[in-house]
Amino acid sequence: MTETTPISAEFLEILRCPVAVHYKDKGDDPGKLRLVKGCWLVCDDSGYKYPIRDGIPDMLVEVGEKWKATGEADLPVPPPEE
Repeated sequence: MTETTPISAEFLEILRCPVAVHYKDKGDDPGKLRLVKGCWLVCDDSGYKYPIRDGIPDMLVEVGEKWKATGEADLPVPPPEE
């Protein structure tokens, strides 16, 4: 079982969703991420959800897309290994 480690507020502030960061219709700073359940990064602009495993966000587009249809309440804790 993987131990979940939240990321720092400073790191969260600079991280952006690699999909939504390119959106032109979401304001001046698209792609911001929220920490959910202490081990997921969720982008409200794109709906993509990125797991954090061992303190490292997995920001691959295909990973975020895989979890897009999963509701926040249904995201597994800890995130499964790929």
